Order: sequence, then C-alpha cells, then structure tokens
Amino acid sequence: MKFLGLFNYWVFAILLVIGLYALITKHNLVKKIMALAIFQSAVFLFFITMSKIEGGTAPIVQAGVSGQVFSNPLPQVLILTAIVVGISTTALGLAIVVRLYEEYGTIEDDEILALDRKA
Repeated sequence: MKFLGLFNYWVFAILLVIGLYALITKHNLVKKIMALAIFQSAVFLFFITMSKIEGGTAPIVQAGVSGQVFSNPLPQVLILTAIVVGISTTALGLAIVVRLYEEYGTIEDDEILALDRKA
C-alpha cells in the first residue's frame, strides 16, 4: 500500500530517467527534442505532486467555517505557464530542425557536425 502512495514519484523518476537517457544517447535531433519534452513533463509532475496538501481545498474562505486547510494555487498557475512555454519552445526547436534539414539534408547531429567541419 505504501508503494501506491508514492506512485507519482515513481512515475516522475521513470520519466526523468527516460528523458535524460534519450537526450544523451540519441543523435536524431527530433528525438532529442522529444526527450526534452518528456524530461520537462517529469519536472511538471514532480512540482504538482509536491504541492499537494492532504485535505486541502480551493482557497475560498467560507463564513462561519474555521480551521480550513487551503491548497496553494500558485504551483498550478506556474505549471500552466510552464506548459505553454514548453510547447512554444518545442515548436521552435522543431522549426529549427526543419531548417537544418533543408540546409544539411540530415537531422543527425553527428552528420551535421561532420558536414560543418568539412566546410
């Protein structure tokens, strides 16, 4: 039962390792950008999981009720903004990869570096 209580942290760790492994080992630029997106999703999951408060409710003060525990809305707002920025940077990275393919005829980073050294 304790294992299921830490499910989000296990998913975070697995996604983080998958993203980092793919980023280091892959030479295809599209795969590297997708690895960064997976890594970024792991960080989002970790941040949201850490902000969870047991028994916390929306921060709406009700008259006559005392001892309420509120969840902080700031982490959700920050992650929502980070998701928008992440999608934008992923789209920009893919656009740069398209431009590199038009210029070099490949999207493998080692081949691009070899072609760049020849010129």
